[in-house]
Amino acid sequence: MLTIYVVSDGTGGTAERMARSALVQFENAAVHLVRRPNVRTPKKLRVVVEEASAGESLILHTLVSDELRRLMVSETRLHGVDSLDMMGPILDRMARHLKLTPREKPGLFQQVVEARTREIEAVAFAFRHDDGQNAGDLERAEVVLVGISRTMKTPTTLYLAYRGWFAANVPLVPGITPPQSLTALPEERVFCLVAGPDSLQQMRRARAEEESIPLETYISLDQIRRELAYADQLCRKHLWQRIDVTGKSVEEVAREIILILSEENKSL
Repeated sequence: MLTIYVVSDGTGGTAERMARSALVQFENAAVHLVRRPNVRTPKKLRVVVEEASAGESLILHTLVSDELRRLMVSETRLHGVDSLDMMGPILDRMARHLKLTPREKPGLFQQVVEARTREIEAVAFAFRHDDGQNAGDLERAEVVLVGISRTMKTPTTLYLAYRGWFAANVPLVPGITPPQSLTALPEERVFCLVAGPDSLQQMRRARAEEESIPLETYISLDQIRRELAYADQLCRKHLWQRIDVTGKSVEEVAREIILILSEENKSL
């Protein structure tokens, strides 16, 4: 029986899928497929080659390190093992045409895939948890934005989500008690967005005209100040972090939050 060793400095998933796709063309082939991932040192590489030399074997590898690819050639020749470089020729040809040097970073493709998958999941999470929806599972959120109407909660939540953060937002409305799932969260995960009364009045006026909302209460400065006072009271009670969004773009607000979150994660 032929043993095919799939060797990679990443997960080896791509190389294994390629090998299995090729094996489909050989009906009833007596083959044992063995995956050896995370081969990133000369020592690990030599162990795999020595193991393969014990029987009839073929090594298929997707090593991105030029040093390890050269070592694979010399070691397999030394031990009489057949090997096929599935990555080197592609990198060399692309480098020639692109006139760039490969980064030779193991597992980079998997990291890109995982990052993209996380982004998709984060965006879906943001839409499900916009404006206080599905508040029962807020503990899954990495960051929750709270604030009164027109403090840029939704656009900031989506901006964070498109950068891979699991974000939600909950409106603060006087007379309505915030959900327990929100107040139970660690205070460092909750950010209260606030703005100056005049700025909020302008934004609310624009929304009211667009959506035919009654103006009397919604854009009243007295009402806005009462709502801001309520939000401030909750911030002090639950030790939530305040972010003033007055005159700022969504990008500026989100970046400020990301910076704070990143600094907090470093300190853990």
